Amino acid sequence: MNVFAWAALAALIWGVVPLLEKTGLAHAKPLAGLFYRCVGVVIGFVILTVFMVKPQDIRSVGPRSALLLMLGGFLASFVAQICFYNGLKLGEMSRVVPISASYPFITFLIGVLLLGESLSLLKLAGALLVVAGVWLVKIG
Repeated sequence: MNVFAWAALAALIWGVVPLLEKTGLAHAKPLAGLFYRCVGVVIGFVILTVFMVKPQDIRSVGPRSALLLMLGGFLASFVAQICFYNGLKLGEMSRVVPISASYPFITFLIGVLLLGESLSLLKLAGALLVVAGVWLVKIG
């Protein structure tokens, strides 16, 4: 598969999962929901460990990279997920998901401002469309 196909598959999965989570949170508190989500991650971790990743691949990662990846996992899969589940429990899925999924705009800013990535008119237009979309969902 090419880059676009992988990204589209991720978007499809990430688009369906909030329906499962919103439905699951109907009779659960957000932190209990996060507990069960983590159980699913642990199952995935076991599959990854047993069938997919090679020990030499794990050992090949330096301490700095490992720390940064673990920090990313903690922030995205734990801290942000608590925020997301609280929003999902309290609000409409059709509003919470697009707003929480506006992270590409933040990533765009970080890429341009901190990493010196190129800024083009098309990238800027796309970023502004993300902001406009979030604003429309918020007021709608």
